[in-house]
Amino acid sequence: MAYERLVRKLTKENLWLYIISVLRSEPMYGYAIKKAISEKFNFNPSTITVYAVIYRMVREGLLEKFSSGGTSYYRVTDKGIKVFEKAREFIKSMEQSIFE
Repeated sequence: MAYERLVRKLTKENLWLYIISVLRSEPMYGYAIKKAISEKFNFNPSTITVYAVIYRMVREGLLEKFSSGGTSYYRVTDKGIKVFEKAREFIKSMEQSIFE
């Protein structure tokens, strides 16, 4: 149980990290983000959860929504990159503290 809780906390409950990770290379539409996460990280968040997190990230200024050819796409903002890098440093420091 402890391991399963850890996996849930580090994946689905921090989905914003995975969303930014896949969007750093190119803008994508919502379902493509879900598919990229599934392929790259080997877990399958629900579609509704992915969209809920995306909408929250747009409201927080971490992502920007734009339209092209009638399709809505998302890209990472400068603020999103800064918060992502801050999270990366935090995770690295925690990993070192816990496992050394």
